[in-house]
Amino acid sequence: MTHPPAAGRTIAPSAAERAYRHLKRSILEQLHPGGSLVSEGEIAEATGVSRTPVREALLRLEAEGLVRLYPKRGALILPVSAREIADVVEARRLVEVHAAERVWPRRAEIRAALAARLAEMRAAHAAGDLTTLMAADRAFHATVVDAAGNEILAELYQRLRDRQLRMAQASFRLSPAWAEVALTEHAAQLAALDADDPQPWLAAVAAHIDTAARVFLGPR
Repeated sequence: MTHPPAAGRTIAPSAAERAYRHLKRSILEQLHPGGSLVSEGEIAEATGVSRTPVREALLRLEAEGLVRLYPKRGALILPVSAREIADVVEARRLVEVHAAERVWPRRAEIRAALAARLAEMRAAHAAGDLTTLMAADRAFHATVVDAAGNEILAELYQRLRDRQLRMAQASFRLSPAWAEVALTEHAAQLAALDADDPQPWLAAVAAHIDTAARVFLGPR
């Protein structure tokens, strides 16, 4: 008889899940840049698993559009294209502006959380910590989307931000001033929550996404 795990116990991820997480993180953080080829053996050695779970992980990543598999050769890390950037930005706009409209009546409930994320962004920027800055930026946006109360859209949004992470890594490095712009625009969004009219808030959310689109497409 199979017993459920005891309360409080963490179930260890499967071998395939470990390989998947490892390679996906490496791709999103551009440790494996677009255009590079990785082998099953390479991934298996890095994660301490056999090749079978590595193949499972690669199939998941291929379904997500991050790699293309070549039998007996390995997996090609797909470069970020201008089309992918445009598609991600368009989808983000649809989700985030909708979420911004939904949370407006309850804006007071999220203001403190957004202020905390903005403070984290400022501290990370002052410390030159790009990884923490990007994590706080993502959390700022996710706070609004999650508060809208649609779990399917929240899950979709996290996948969109996963894909955007590769774009952001390159953009933040090629356009260092983007961090200052992001801080200014997030502060504008926060200030707009104090208005009586939702239009400044919605406009600030949409303008920030438009700015991101220009930055992501600019270095190409």
